[in-house]
Amino acid sequence: ALYLSALFQTHKKGDITIGGAFSGQMYLIVHTLFYRISFREFRFAQTMMFAIEEINNSSSLLPNVSVGYKIFDSCGSTLSSTRAAMGLINGQERTFGKTCSGQSTVHAIVGASKSSSTIVLSQIAGTFQIPVVNMINISFCISFCIFSFNRKVHPSFFRTIPSDYYQSRALAQLVKYFGWTWVGAVRSDNDYGNNGMATFIEAAPQEGICVEYSEAISGTSLYEQVERVVRVIKTGTAKVLVAFLGYDEMDILLEEALRQNLTGLQWVGSESWITSSNLALNRYSGILTGSIGFAIKKGKIAGLQDFLLQVHPSQDPQNHILKEFWEETFGCSFQSSLHGTKQCSGSERLRDIKNPFTDVSELRISNNVYKAVYAVAHAMHSMLKCGENSETVNIVKHIQDVNFSLQSGEKVSFDERGDPAATYQLVNWQRNSAGEPVFVAVGSYDASLPNGKQFTIEEMNITWVGASRQRPISVCSESCLPGFRQAVIKGKPICCFSCIACAAGEISNSSNSADCSPCPLEYWSNEDHNKCVPKVIEFLSYEETMGTLLTAFSLFGAGLTLVVSFVFFWFRHTPLVKASNSELSFLLLLSLTFCFLCSLTFIGRPTDWSCMLRHVAFGIAFALCISCILTKTITVVIAFKARTPANTVPQCLASHQRMGVVGGTFLQVLVCVVWLALAPPFPHKNTIYAAERIILECNLGSSIGFWVVLGYIGLLAVLCLILAFLARKLPDNFNEAKFITFSMLIFSAVWVTFIPAYVSSPGKFTVAVEIFAILASSFGLLFCIFAPKCYILLLKPERNTKNHMMGRDQVKTS
Repeated sequence: ALYLSALFQTHKKGDITIGGAFSGQMYLIVHTLFYRISFREFRFAQTMMFAIEEINNSSSLLPNVSVGYKIFDSCGSTLSSTRAAMGLINGQERTFGKTCSGQSTVHAIVGASKSSSTIVLSQIAGTFQIPVVNMINISFCISFCIFSFNRKVHPSFFRTIPSDYYQSRALAQLVKYFGWTWVGAVRSDNDYGNNGMATFIEAAPQEGICVEYSEAISGTSLYEQVERVVRVIKTGTAKVLVAFLGYDEMDILLEEALRQNLTGLQWVGSESWITSSNLALNRYSGILTGSIGFAIKKGKIAGLQDFLLQVHPSQDPQNHILKEFWEETFGCSFQSSLHGTKQCSGSERLRDIKNPFTDVSELRISNNVYKAVYAVAHAMHSMLKCGENSETVNIVKHIQDVNFSLQSGEKVSFDERGDPAATYQLVNWQRNSAGEPVFVAVGSYDASLPNGKQFTIEEMNITWVGASRQRPISVCSESCLPGFRQAVIKGKPICCFSCIACAAGEISNSSNSADCSPCPLEYWSNEDHNKCVPKVIEFLSYEETMGTLLTAFSLFGAGLTLVVSFVFFWFRHTPLVKASNSELSFLLLLSLTFCFLCSLTFIGRPTDWSCMLRHVAFGIAFALCISCILTKTITVVIAFKARTPANTVPQCLASHQRMGVVGGTFLQVLVCVVWLALAPPFPHKNTIYAAERIILECNLGSSIGFWVVLGYIGLLAVLCLILAFLARKLPDNFNEAKFITFSMLIFSAVWVTFIPAYVSSPGKFTVAVEIFAILASSFGLLFCIFAPKCYILLLKPERNTKNHMMGRDQVKTS
């Protein structure tokens, strides 16, 4: 049967002859070997004949030239396609008579719908050595990967259907568009399916898609193989199945899917089956409703349906395919000897039958057959118009240059590879009001447009699996929310991942982020790690509790010092105040006021001026204060040494005191001036100590300057402590050296503990420690030196006498 199937089928003579190769008989192996007429392929052949009749009746295209045809049945097999090709080229009588000589009988071949068949036709037509005429093979259906047809190997190959190179990549983009990253795949085990799926699998990772499994079946697959494939699909976790199948293999797969009750899958189909009326049956609707895929554009061919309905065995009594078509269509037989089958009368009417042959609602492949015939006709018209002889001229260049429009307005042309423009309709399987499957166009795809504009999709009109309006989800792992990143699970595809929260200071502001992005230096991640927000700026402000308390203590200390000053001024003529060296006492009180107030410069937002002022004011105020105390201590020592009239205090002692205070303070001022001139303090944003916040602080500029200032104060304090300690036991009822000793001990203890606390304190607490040291030492000096005197001045005025000061009251009593 395979050898006989390539016998000549039908023909019509003409000045120009176009050959056709169609699979009139389909061979399916499921349990047994059998064949049946393909209504679909038979319609393709009739469409070719219709187009040729239209051309012959045209007065503008090929006028005064008749076009004939010779059509063979390739049966979809390689061997039969070879015999059909040889029959078309050499003529039946020579081919099947085992001779291959003489002039070719056709000028072009239209066909075929099978990849393997078209490869054979193209190879023979392109490489067969014919001395006069080069052959052209125009395929209306084959669309497998573009690089399968090298123009050097197949120089005369053209096709009116887009290459599946574009369709495969478009399918990958479609899957990505709907957010499906975890899909299964099944393909036809032939050139069409293998090449198409290979391109899809190559494009999928580029779109972030993982293929869970990829299975293959063929029209001759054994039952066990088909059963295994369906079992793999059913046990897979992917909810989307990309089916790159021919309609034959799709039919086989669906039968087994029905048997195993395979439901709940979102099918994504290739153009070969997505609009197949053979599959649009109610029995498959439970599986395929909601399917979506690309289809070649649907066309309208005026008059084709009437032409098809006129087909009758009486048109060509010798054509056995016409008889077989009629018998299968009406379930009758022209052979009266067959039992159980009614006799065909020939009066049956095709108008009363609804099958794939008479259905012209989905003219997609038929439209491409129509375009292929017209492409040949326009090429021949161009050639004859140029005065070239069809018997001697290569018409390949003419068909390469065709550019025309059909009556429907559709334009036809070929690129340098012999391909048309890659445009598709996006088709969705839905049910009409009667519950019947219908194909609804829900979008389009044009590969010639820029990326991002190739798709036009009306998603609101799409029906998904199970007739749902809710788009299905097919992922290996649930999406990572903003604030998380994907972490690949070892041993699994990249689409399978776990979600890990972004680290502190990092964000991801979109779903399924591969990495977390660090925030800029002055920003930090929010709690959800999905947005960078400005870092908290930290400094010791007046508004916060700590700043308010320190301000209050500072002002209280300054106020208390002023009160003491007022008391001393009120009692300035009393022996106690005179004995305390009132001039130095008032100067010391003034310096203590400055010490209390300088702590206020450490509070508030650091600025250029505040940073310079705080350290300079601190250094000079305390240098003045300790200089006063040191001078007072020296004065006390000298005063006690001069207790007899012969050793009275020199009159110039007052001027020496002033020089001591000025000299001690001047050295500190000089250090501060040099510090400010060379490397002054300045405001600084510290982002190192605390990553989540910015600490506003004053950079010392020169650490040496700061420690010299602090060290000088310490040196004065040590000298004062030593002298006061040596004079602490000098006889008198009121010995200031004792109080100075206590004050210096407290002062030294505060600043010795200040150093480690200052170095180790973070952020604004560094400033707080410094303010605390200033206030503590200032209160220590104020209370130790002036509290005993105020006690006598205010509460024990009887002790405020010269005799008591000198200890003479005790002598009189004795």
